[in-house]
Amino acid sequence: MRQKSPGEASTCAERQLETGLAKAALFKGRELVYQPVLGGISNTNFRVTLREDGKDFFVKVPGAGTEMFIDRVAAFDASRKASALGIGPRIYDDLAEDGIEINDFIPDRRACTHSDLVRPKARQAVIETYRRFHSIEPLDLTKTVFDMIEEHVAQVQELGGWLPPDYAWLMKQYRCARAALEASGLDLVPCFNDPMPGNFMINDAGNIMLVDYEYASNNDRCYELGIWFGEMFFPETIEKELIEAYFGEFREDLYARVIIHKALADIKWALWSFVQQKVSTLDFDFFKYGAWKLLRGRAIMRDPRWVMYINSV
Repeated sequence: MRQKSPGEASTCAERQLETGLAKAALFKGRELVYQPVLGGISNTNFRVTLREDGKDFFVKVPGAGTEMFIDRVAAFDASRKASALGIGPRIYDDLAEDGIEINDFIPDRRACTHSDLVRPKARQAVIETYRRFHSIEPLDLTKTVFDMIEEHVAQVQELGGWLPPDYAWLMKQYRCARAALEASGLDLVPCFNDPMPGNFMINDAGNIMLVDYEYASNNDRCYELGIWFGEMFFPETIEKELIEAYFGEFREDLYARVIIHKALADIKWALWSFVQQKVSTLDFDFFKYGAWKLLRGRAIMRDPRWVMYINSV
């Protein structure tokens, strides 16, 4: 894509970017160019390059309506902590007050695809990275999947968004699952919560770095595994291997807990998509995305083992 210089903005996001770049001390008095980075479905992302030395930065401009479910202050907190741990890129605070995130561009890594995670070594690298993130001090924000679902339900209703014909049944399953998990006790740790393949950056050595901490919060660690398993379409055999790799053992109650969270993640992201359908200006079929998430969530909840999973935790 063609690089642009400040003053050449032709879209709202580019104008917002240029306004931010002019304010950032990091770029004061320096010649630069920028171009879009494709792949996000919430925000507009750019690669900003300094002409003098070719250094690149990744700049994220918040999408319309994202303030409804993203706490930018908490996202910066998670990004700083991940960077200090070495599992996230360096983050700059120049435009934090505007919610615009600036990171070092990481040229020695590429975004993963689903095919990368077919390889056991890559899956183990994700497990190790998750373990490290889960072991740090608590994040500023605690937000469980229950909080997320309740938030999105209220938002969809307020916006007059679409809800499926079996919404009441889905909410009944959610409440049953929530009651069981809360009765057993939540295991809250810092969680990434957003395992799209493109958020895993891999290098030639196979090490994983996480990017995009917008949804990070203290959450149940089994949600982290459940949402990742769902995103990657792992078969049950791989899911069980990864549970053993993460916990050091495999137990049926752990598996049940992960699978319940896997289903709840689909409900959360389906509702999120119906909020986005009403507020986002990005060219993305949020209804189709949400409808597909519901299909998979229903498949788990209609499995004869669903009640057994709830009774097992």
